Amino acid sequence: MSPTGLRHQVGQLLIAGFDGHTLPIELRSLAREFGLGGVILFARNVAEPEQVADLCFDAARLLPDLPAWVSIDQEGGRVARLKAPFTEWPPMATIGRSGDVALAERFARALASELRAVGISLDYAPVLDVHTNPKNRVIGDRALSDNPEDVARLGASIIRTLQAGGIAACGKHFPGHGDTSVDSHLELPLVEHPIERLRAVEFVPFREAIHAQIASIMTAHVFLPALDEARPATLSKPVVSGMLREELKFDGLILSDDLEMKAVADQYAVPSAAVLAVEAGCDGVLICSGDHDVHAAALEALIHAVEEDRIPFARVEDALKRHQRTKERFLAAPVAARPPQARQLRQQIGRDEHRAIADEMSRFL
Repeated sequence: MSPTGLRHQVGQLLIAGFDGHTLPIELRSLAREFGLGGVILFARNVAEPEQVADLCFDAARLLPDLPAWVSIDQEGGRVARLKAPFTEWPPMATIGRSGDVALAERFARALASELRAVGISLDYAPVLDVHTNPKNRVIGDRALSDNPEDVARLGASIIRTLQAGGIAACGKHFPGHGDTSVDSHLELPLVEHPIERLRAVEFVPFREAIHAQIASIMTAHVFLPALDEARPATLSKPVVSGMLREELKFDGLILSDDLEMKAVADQYAVPSAAVLAVEAGCDGVLICSGDHDVHAAALEALIHAVEEDRIPFARVEDALKRHQRTKERFLAAPVAARPPQARQLRQQIGRDEHRAIADEMSRFL
């Protein structure tokens, strides 16, 4: 790949948010100029299922040669962008309290079928954080358990089942957001554990997820002085490349959490953070607002960093290859000629059997 080719492919490193129920012209322009790895949907992008299916159909086809990820945070509980008539799932702590792998699998199978029905291909789930701090409200009942082995066992079953259903899973938030007391959306959490504790607790579910061949892992905006005394985990080469890639042997996609969260953005401008994240070993960055000027500035910053040899050309090539390999794994099915029709959608979404699974989970609230 030449430097000229880089300009037309560097957008593969970006998963972008946007405003509205249709793709903005600015996002289409960004995809034409730089390429685009994918989009992330929020509640602001969601109306009725038919609209979501049309939007996902268009988003996946932003690029002629390589499908774009259509991604979402659909965990269950308070982090769920798709509401009724989609099945509304209880928080993942209910599965943890049940201890039931079969229930976890039924949940994941139903979730995958509803996401697949509307054209979503990547779900930022499951949460693999071990909820060891009762004061941790940002994770709280999003976590499966306060026991690392339980998180590992149930998380791996969700991963395998989601991915068998055609949805790329994303475990989060590495190297662990379970023992924090502040919200990384608002400020940078401090994790003071030594590396021995991280290996014994926080890393356990991620090791099992890697064994389950999880497609992607998301980094945490947390500060761990034991691993890096200068930078938060997302921007840290010792954490991303040293721990996740080299020690844990993860060979899939590494994605940053949203670079506009205050844990990072209070200290680093988004374009600078994008450069540091990719330099650290992230294969993709999430920039979740609808500010397309910020998206373009981040991509220009990445191009300049490569041109100035701050980021080795091989690092970007490696990231691009990982995207391509993962997309070939999950997006290789023949592309439908048109979005699904309303009747097809309504047969898949909010089905009685799915609601029965949600009701069973609710017994453990």
